Amino acid sequence: MISFAEAESFARDVLRENRVTGAQIGVVDNGRLVWARAFGLRRVDPPLPMETNTNIWAASITKGVFAAYVVEHGGIALDVPVAQQLSGPLDSFPAYKETATELVKDPRWARVTPRMLLAHTAGLLNFAFLEPDKKMHLHFEPGTKYGYSGEGLNIVQFLVEQKKGRRLDALMQEAVFDPLQMKGTGMIYREGFAANVADRYGADGKFIAQTKRFPPRASGSMSTNVEDLAKYVEALFTGRVLPELTKPVVQIRTLHQFAEKADEPEGEEAKRVGLAYGLGWGLLTKTKFGPAFFKEGHGDGAQNYMICFTRRKACMILLTNSDNGERAFRPLMEKIFGNTATPWEWEGYVFPR
Repeated sequence: MISFAEAESFARDVLRENRVTGAQIGVVDNGRLVWARAFGLRRVDPPLPMETNTNIWAASITKGVFAAYVVEHGGIALDVPVAQQLSGPLDSFPAYKETATELVKDPRWARVTPRMLLAHTAGLLNFAFLEPDKKMHLHFEPGTKYGYSGEGLNIVQFLVEQKKGRRLDALMQEAVFDPLQMKGTGMIYREGFAANVADRYGADGKFIAQTKRFPPRASGSMSTNVEDLAKYVEALFTGRVLPELTKPVVQIRTLHQFAEKADEPEGEEAKRVGLAYGLGWGLLTKTKFGPAFFKEGHGDGAQNYMICFTRRKACMILLTNSDNGERAFRPLMEKIFGNTATPWEWEGYVFPR
């Protein structure tokens, strides 16, 4: 076992070597945060240190937290088609008037459920703006295979907001963040974050933007910190929703998360670890450490990763405000946490040296 002092020294060296502007690292064991450290800078000019409670953009880690909210508090039926739960066709609402017209015409849309959208099996591309006509389309039979889609999570958000008549930021603040005392976490930026918020930096170390996310998006608007995420996973381990989140919805066999070709061959990594997807979280169903759930967060100047092994109630959380953050994930995970289960090639975390 590596000591905390050795872990801190190793992390500092790896982050410096990979030119990561700032980072937060936390380790949860037996359901409790046992080690958390911050490294580097939250702001370069003037130089301000990163802290373990600095507000940092979580990006797509939002998806996993949102999915848990939906299961426990969303007030929607996971296996009833979205079209049946809305008060009208999706393209009749102003938010989707321009992007959902072709989707609603597709007869397969009538079968798409919130569970499919949360598990990335509906058939949508990641976002409508990636389509040639900037409209949503289904690219395979809903529920038959995996295809990552932030757009799908946002549709579930829209359904929840329509049912409850309130915006997602207020709903999740009331149901999740406030009860768990996650004071540095929000689905949108708040002025209370201003004194301790991380700016975001590119691979060249140049400033990209401040962390001020608007409007609330289930696909990735949440900002948080390692202390708050540790509180969150502690609550997951003791709550009632984890079995539903970690129940495999679809097995994954592809070589890469974002398949480079339609006929991409199967990957050995995926088979080895029993790669699958549940609701909002990626799953590893057969590792020597037992089953695990994980989520990455990727955005301009925000690269994050977290994984939790359910048998030991153990997690490692990595949050960075740098486009170089991903380069440090594998050595940090393997040396500090002993995690040799993550399918690094599938994740896209393999870099030339």
